[in-house]
Amino acid sequence: MKSIKPIIDIVIGAIIPILILNNLTKTLGAEMTYVLAALVPVSYTLIDTFFISRRFNVITSYVALAAIMNGVLAFWWVDGWRFAIKDTAAFLVTLLVFVGSLVLGKPILQFFMAQIWMPDTPAKQQALTRIFNQAGVARALHMGTLIVIAYSLIAAVVNFVLNLNIVVAPFGGEDFNQQVAQVNAITRIAFTLANLAAFGLGFWLVYRAVFAVLPKETDKDQIESDFWELVNKSQFVSP
Repeated sequence: MKSIKPIIDIVIGAIIPILILNNLTKTLGAEMTYVLAALVPVSYTLIDTFFISRRFNVITSYVALAAIMNGVLAFWWVDGWRFAIKDTAAFLVTLLVFVGSLVLGKPILQFFMAQIWMPDTPAKQQALTRIFNQAGVARALHMGTLIVIAYSLIAAVVNFVLNLNIVVAPFGGEDFNQQVAQVNAITRIAFTLANLAAFGLGFWLVYRAVFAVLPKETDKDQIESDFWELVNKSQFVSP
C-alpha cells in the first residue's frame, strides 16, 4: 500500500478534481462543481487519517488540520489575487508549522522519522530521543527541515504566481473552473513529486546521520541491518 500511495495521492488529489472541473460544470453548475472538486482531496485525506491509517500524532494532526482548513476555504468563493492567496494557504500553514518547529528547537522532521522507526516501548522512545540529540543527527534533522521549508517557500511563490496569472476569470463561471483545472494540472502533480523529493532528501540526510552513530554488524552492510537490533547494541539503550 505504501509503495502505491504517491500514485493514489496524485489520482485523488489531482486527476479526479481536474476531471470534475473540466466535465461536470455544465451538469452541476460552476459553484457546486468547484466545491466538489475541492472537497474530494480533503475527504480522502481525512478518511485516510481517521479510518485507514488511524495513527494520531503530531504529523497526522498537522495533516488533518491542513485538510480541514482546505475544506473550509472551499466555501470562500473569491477570485483574482484573493483566490491566489487562498490556493496558497496550505503552503503558508506548512511554512508556519515547520519554521515554528525550528524556533521551538524540535525540527518537525524528527516526528516523521519517529513514525518510520515507530518506537513502541518507553525504552525505545528514550533511545531514539538520545540518538536524535546527537550533534550530527541534530544537524541533519535541522538541515532536513530547512530543505522542506525551502521547497514549501518556492512552491508557495510559484503557486501564487500561477494562480494570479492563469485564474483570471470571475468566480462562478465555466472559464474559472477550467482555469483552476489548468493550474491544478501543473501544480498538483509537479508539487507532489517535488514534495516527495524534498522529504526524501531530508530523510536521507537523517538516515545517514543516524546510522553513523550506530554500531555495525560484521556480516552485512549497515543499511541491511535491523534498526532496533543496532540500537540495542548501542550506547543509547539504558542499562
